[in-house]
Amino acid sequence: MSLNYRIGFAGFQHETNTFAPFSTQFKDFESPGNMVPFTVGDSIKKECSGQNIPISGFMEAGSEFDLIPLSYASAEPGGLVSQDAFDRISDSILNGIENAGKLDGLYFDLHGAMVTEMYDDGEEELMKRVRDLVGPDLPIVTSLDLHGNISPGFINLVNATTIYRTYPHVDMAETGKRAAILLKTVLTTTKPIFKVFKQANFIPPVTSQSTMREPGRTLYNKLEALDTNVISVDMAFGFAPADIPNCGISLFVCGTDKNEAEKTAQFMLDEIHSSESLFDDHLIDGDQAILKAHELSKSANKPIIIADPQDNPGAGASGDSTGLISKLLKHKIPALVGMFWDPDAAEACHNAGVDQKITLDIGGRFPKENGPSLKITGIVKNLSDGRFTCKGPYSFGVNANLGKMAAIHVNLGLESELIIVLGSNRAQNADQAIFKHIGYDPKDHSIIVVKSAIHFLADYEPISHAVLFAEAPGQNPVKVDKISYTKLRLGVRLGPNGKEFKPVQT
Repeated sequence: MSLNYRIGFAGFQHETNTFAPFSTQFKDFESPGNMVPFTVGDSIKKECSGQNIPISGFMEAGSEFDLIPLSYASAEPGGLVSQDAFDRISDSILNGIENAGKLDGLYFDLHGAMVTEMYDDGEEELMKRVRDLVGPDLPIVTSLDLHGNISPGFINLVNATTIYRTYPHVDMAETGKRAAILLKTVLTTTKPIFKVFKQANFIPPVTSQSTMREPGRTLYNKLEALDTNVISVDMAFGFAPADIPNCGISLFVCGTDKNEAEKTAQFMLDEIHSSESLFDDHLIDGDQAILKAHELSKSANKPIIIADPQDNPGAGASGDSTGLISKLLKHKIPALVGMFWDPDAAEACHNAGVDQKITLDIGGRFPKENGPSLKITGIVKNLSDGRFTCKGPYSFGVNANLGKMAAIHVNLGLESELIIVLGSNRAQNADQAIFKHIGYDPKDHSIIVVKSAIHFLADYEPISHAVLFAEAPGQNPVKVDKISYTKLRLGVRLGPNGKEFKPVQT
């Protein structure tokens, strides 16, 4: 049955780390490694279907609508989005709306933590431009990432929004489905819909935010239980490495009963604040993490996973910090490591060929944040073009394009090896296919080092004996009280029970 509503839909996804020493250009949306490349018009239906991304879920649950695809863009998290990229992608969305004819509503698959060279809130600026085009009355519903840094200005411009409820984000497509249901409600409800927006007064570290652990598991269970009281209730933990006023935790509630919406939002805010002390960063000194993993591996029958969260490309880091690799070499501890971003090193391995001995200088592009380059000598064992399909719960269905990849084996003596998987396009390791497609089954290795913060848990924790979070150099600072903020709103605390932000007096 068709609802006879003509709905335009688009996506513009970027999580911006304002401390990353490199910008995000239009080309990064054209070839985003582990995401859907920039797509316009009807091709969106083919390119985005069947994947764990919101727009895919929206298309499935919104099939009763007359769906008009506009534009879709996503890029690996990184530094500030260039104004050229933002304007070009925004213009493609606006042009699509202009050419679509009469629309009854709009849906946007957004992130919520995009920062451009000119705007602290990229999503708010996009919605301003959309409202300037369509006017104040056309219903607009969005979906957002759990790490959105949401602003009151953005909330004022949309009718409703829904947010991922899992981290790792295994419910991205499900969130898109909820957005379709939410849009139907907005279109058909005859009563006024009230919006309530609240912000918590502390910023949690990223490694404390998994909904597979506490306090996230309990908080989101309580949030889900509130769904029957209002039209929608959603929470975002925020994205800490963003120097903007609205960085941090936020709550958004929609309902036809204003008092009930306010009460629901306040209940969840109180629950968040009462759980503040549980938001522990879980970081272990890098040397200690490696030595602990080595000791655990002696009696374990499953791999020990070491996360390198501060060099997580999924949070805007470059993915080429040599911190943990240098410690593995120092302690002569064998491990499978990946993915290390170094297109020059990957190219050199391809030029050398399989089974050839090679000496490489890896890393060193950003010595201030990631430490110096590291000279390694090893044997090139496996090569690939970096094209494969992800199978894990988080990245399911994504057709990865990580460019030339190579695996180099470094001899540690006593018949042990350090295996480093190199790649050419930045991507966090949240899917075992990154290793499997180039010849390594993670289950066969005692210690695995992944450049990821939390998303890896969905695919890797089920095969692991233990998971450790190591502290090493990187551009995704986990300890919030050590981040050099300048723009935060006054009074927000840096980390759980941390000091209040105060701008530096000049």
